[in-house]
Amino acid sequence: MKKLSLFFTVSLVLAFFSSCGSVKNIAYIQNSDSVNYDRSQYLYDAKIMPKDELTISVNTTNPEVSLPFNLLMQNAYQQGRTLSTTGGTLMPYLVDTEGSINFPIIGRLQVAGLTKRQCERMIQDKIRPYLAESENPIVTVRMSSYSISVLGEVARPGSYMVSREEINVLEALAQAGDLTIYGVRDRVKLIRKNASGRKEIHTLNLNDANIVNSPYFYLQQNDIVYVEPNKVKAQNSSVGSMTTLWFSATSILISLTSLLYNILK
Repeated sequence: MKKLSLFFTVSLVLAFFSSCGSVKNIAYIQNSDSVNYDRSQYLYDAKIMPKDELTISVNTTNPEVSLPFNLLMQNAYQQGRTLSTTGGTLMPYLVDTEGSINFPIIGRLQVAGLTKRQCERMIQDKIRPYLAESENPIVTVRMSSYSISVLGEVARPGSYMVSREEINVLEALAQAGDLTIYGVRDRVKLIRKNASGRKEIHTLNLNDANIVNSPYFYLQQNDIVYVEPNKVKAQNSSVGSMTTLWFSATSILISLTSLLYNILK
């Protein structure tokens, strides 16, 4: 009986030493049944930020009228005295550090902090004085590719290009290969620079399904997502000899078990 008790005691000690910690916070969006998803359908309304690339097109009933307001690449060519955009490509506008672009005819426009729709309406109002009253210009603003960075406890940390206008934090983490088992799911940090240039840090809880209603669920240009390590990874990283120490402790326990077994048998 003593031998059996000793065996179970040592087994429990070894299991304690080999344990990597609790898994209760591993699953994402755990309370999905209790979330009001109606709030999330109008959530995404990206703001234009410094260093964004914008493609802006102006269309009018008479195509020649809108030509001066469209910034074209070199492959637009001259046909007689009329500039043709056949096969031409719109040149993107780079929003400068002050949040403005240099628009043809109009000059500098402050666009940082505006949504695409607000930017379209502003440009419509600016070009109307140059057009006939019968013209109703259609302005379309599109965001070109931008980059985000994912750091910390993910499989593939790095910077990633976003080729579409919309990406959320879960999609960004998926591009980075998802969190490792050591990543803290309920304290993911989002570092963002707002339209005025001020940096902000926001905390996201991936375990909570209400993250889809967060104003920071969708990412913007130059956002940084950081996943901090849990206590086990942090301790192992800060003490280089920790692994050796655990192995030594385990070896000692095994030796003691063997010794006690031989004494009591």
